[in-house]
Amino acid sequence: MAEYLSLISSQLGISIWLLFIILVWEITWKLVAMWKSAKNNSVAWFIVLGVINTIGILPILYIYVFSKTGNKEKKAKKNK
Repeated sequence: MAEYLSLISSQLGISIWLLFIILVWEITWKLVAMWKSAKNNSVAWFIVLGVINTIGILPILYIYVFSKTGNKEKKAKKNK
């Protein structure tokens, strides 16, 4: 595994530590966003977040922007 990460980091021209930090960053945000999308019953978002890797940009957007709009819509439906 270490040889594989070393090969990838050398091909990208970055240190293995930076690659490790990027991987941890992406995995952390992805898991939190996927958890929130599953909790909100957003199947489409769950699939998109699981498939697309954007170094945390899409998961962060989902957590702070799109999951809140989904919650507002659910609350409005419950109040009717």
